[in-house]
Amino acid sequence: MPEALTTAPAPSAAECSAKTATETARRTAVAGAAARPARSPWWRFGLLVLLLGACAGSLLLWSPTDLLSGGLADRMPGYWFAPLFTVVYAVGTLAFVPRPALNAVAGLLLGIQQGVLLAVLGTTLGAAMAFALGRGLGREALKPYLRGRVLGALDQRFTEQGFRSVLVLRLLPGLPFQAGNYGAAFSGVRFLPFLLATGIGVVPTTAVYVTAAASADRPGSAAFLVSAGVIALLVLGSLVGLWRAAAARRRGRVG
Repeated sequence: MPEALTTAPAPSAAECSAKTATETARRTAVAGAAARPARSPWWRFGLLVLLLGACAGSLLLWSPTDLLSGGLADRMPGYWFAPLFTVVYAVGTLAFVPRPALNAVAGLLLGIQQGVLLAVLGTTLGAAMAFALGRGLGREALKPYLRGRVLGALDQRFTEQGFRSVLVLRLLPGLPFQAGNYGAAFSGVRFLPFLLATGIGVVPTTAVYVTAAASADRPGSAAFLVSAGVIALLVLGSLVGLWRAAAARRRGRVG
């Protein structure tokens, strides 16, 4: 006798209704996501501008150089002083305090060896903070503008030769520190090469300013004379660079 054929029970009306509602909700969600406009990256760039403006404006309420030189070492335990000095230095660079002023405080307060070490650490930490802000909040908004001939070539160079490019950037006299930070952040350079090149590249200028400040009470010493001479050469190099840039712009307008 043949076996009876078995068939699956037909779904009930309630099950069909539930499946239909679920599918409708899913399609509505997908359609809404597709129709929703992509969030513009310019809101992040605006946030970056606000943060940097707040950092610069905060100098009306406090001064990193005054805080570092105003008895900070006497008010803090010895093991806290070095980390706190490094952080204050880094925040100072983020607030656009000139590095020569911070280096001078490091030299006056700490001497040559410890001053150079903590100033380099503070510089590197400040560069890392600026890079993180610029990469996270500004690169996407400015990326379309890096497709021109000149900026595109620079972006490609920093992407492919990040360490070497940033190292040269740090060794150039007169280039504003934060301009280098955000220029690198907006390019395609990776974070680790940027950080290593910064830590190495800022050593010469940092050592010069720290040494000049640490030996300022001995103006006839070799350390002060050599460091002062190097500072004069750096200033002269910066002025020559500005003059050449202005001359190139004038030639561009004439041409």
